[in-house]
Amino acid sequence: MQKPEQKSRAEAAASGQNPHLEVKTALSGFLNEFNNFQSEIKSKLKEQETQLAMLDRKSIAMSRPPLARGAETETPHKKAFAAYLRSGDDDGLRGLRVEEKALSTAVAGDGGYLVDPQTAAEIVGVLRSSASIRTIANVVSVEASAFDVLVDHSDIGAGWANETSERTETGTPQVDRISIPLHELSALPKASQRLLDDSAFDVEGWLAQRIADKFSRAEASAFISGDGYDKPTGFLSYPKVDNELFAWGSLGYVPTGADGDFNASDPADAVVDLVYSLGARYRANATFVMNSKTAGAVRKMKDADGRFLWSDGLAAGEPARLMGYPVLIAEDMPDIAADAYAIAFGDFRAGYTVAERPDLRILRDPFSAKPHVLFYATKRIGGDVSDFAAIKLLKFAAS
Repeated sequence: MQKPEQKSRAEAAASGQNPHLEVKTALSGFLNEFNNFQSEIKSKLKEQETQLAMLDRKSIAMSRPPLARGAETETPHKKAFAAYLRSGDDDGLRGLRVEEKALSTAVAGDGGYLVDPQTAAEIVGVLRSSASIRTIANVVSVEASAFDVLVDHSDIGAGWANETSERTETGTPQVDRISIPLHELSALPKASQRLLDDSAFDVEGWLAQRIADKFSRAEASAFISGDGYDKPTGFLSYPKVDNELFAWGSLGYVPTGADGDFNASDPADAVVDLVYSLGARYRANATFVMNSKTAGAVRKMKDADGRFLWSDGLAAGEPARLMGYPVLIAEDMPDIAADAYAIAFGDFRAGYTVAERPDLRILRDPFSAKPHVLFYATKRIGGDVSDFAAIKLLKFAAS
């Protein structure tokens, strides 16, 4: 009887197959595939090393300070924007890829161009850091022509009852809608063409500074005393009533007890009364608003124990505090005078809303004021009181 191995070899020999040759062929194929795989891995590793070396060189180059101011202007959008400001060449701007961002839309419908993101960010930064109601108000960005605020300023009715007594209908809360239209704020700085032709002149920095200064002053005034016609409605433009007679649609005030001044005997009492005329739910986030002249008079006040009501901020940039509440110095607030509302106190984040479109636009006009070039910058913004109970005023009057 033959063994199985001898039998299989005999059958393979009879069929003309060589098992050693098959094994050799399979092994050769495996080695070829392994060599190809090894070559591919080496190629990929070499490519990754090249990319890492390139990134390393770039990071080293970025960490070094630029040798010249001109090195910063090589960014495509910056270079194109500078060319547009200096000579009106808009080819670079039109050739930029349009990004779907508020401050990066390339071309407006009327042919104007938006300020490049860096300049726009600088302008917005100045607006936010300026002494304006904007810094303590509720600021929202909208893409429409108006912003609506729904306010529930009344209370729901309730009553006590026993098990068998008849239930009566209770009061229903009322909801009001406050619509804040957006108005156009504009600035029109100019520069001579010779300055613009000078490549050493920082056009973007100059433009941002001029626009930010104009916008910040216009905004600050409108948020306080704007009449609502082609500008935001300031909180001081609404009717003022004695706080005991407060009604929605007006601002409550507390009198100082003396015409055009604080009460001579107890001047600090008016400030204390103003603080506690505001509801407890608003006091936690409340802020005083006054101008520098009024602040100079208030910071001299002391309580009954001889301690100053005013305390300066402990850290750099921290606002001063009056009776523990921060103070915003807004120069557009009225001075102390007869019947003047020189001090406001309230939770302005709840009481005043600023609505704005996030885009800034600029148009270049080299024709209207030769040899100067005008830059017409525009921004859409609105503001209005959103909660009349959140703001109280101090009236410098006997009653």
